[in-house]
Amino acid sequence: MDRYARWNALLEMLTDSGRVSVEEAAERLDVSQATIRRDFDQLAQQQMITRTRGGAVANGVSYDLPLRYKTAKHSAEKQRIGTAAAALVSPGTVVGLNGGTTSTEVARALAVRPDLNTSAEGAQLTVVTNALNIANELLVRSRMKVVVAGGVVRPKSFELVGPLGGALLREVTLDVALLGVDAIDPQLGAAAHHEGEAAMNSLMVARAKRVVVIADSSKLGGHAFARICPVDRVETLVTDSGAPPALVQAFRDAGVHVVCA
Repeated sequence: MDRYARWNALLEMLTDSGRVSVEEAAERLDVSQATIRRDFDQLAQQQMITRTRGGAVANGVSYDLPLRYKTAKHSAEKQRIGTAAAALVSPGTVVGLNGGTTSTEVARALAVRPDLNTSAEGAQLTVVTNALNIANELLVRSRMKVVVAGGVVRPKSFELVGPLGGALLREVTLDVALLGVDAIDPQLGAAAHHEGEAAMNSLMVARAKRVVVIADSSKLGGHAFARICPVDRVETLVTDSGAPPALVQAFRDAGVHVVCA
């Protein structure tokens, strides 16, 4: 297991329990205690955890982990969701795509669809995004037209937020917005932990003819700080087969078409 995989595992342990000892972490990851101490020290230097005598405690990591530490969580489900969401996109349309690990899988699935990459008149896909990593994924993998909203970069998610990006989004029209969210609830709607990201996502919703929320089953029924949009603005929810049937039915009762990948 390489360093970043260990760090991801350690942060997930802290997310689950709030406190982890060096001995426990070393045993669970099958590495030496000296290695875990070095990992804890380096994570503490990045202000992602608080070092304690004999271990570490969570330092807000359960709410907003940097994107690079989230990639392994629910990865298989997110890949299936990405493929299913990309299948909803037609050639020649304008797609809004925000940041996040699930959105990254959507971008990868879009990039490998030959019918979206043709340069024929009217067939080329246009993607409007406020995420630097999404733009990079599409630029290196496809011939799509990529439009990047400006703003200030959030290092945790690679998303651009603030009024600079909002000015661009207000001037475009999207055929469909594919939105990754931190939480979506049948009553409360879609939400994000960070208010700046929520504001940019809300603008995408306002400029889109259709809104598709992409969220693995761990996000369903959850709560987050800043609302993106009410549930009646969501046309389709793409999630995974682990979604609780009662929640799926609640979304359908609210008028949302649910796709379980």
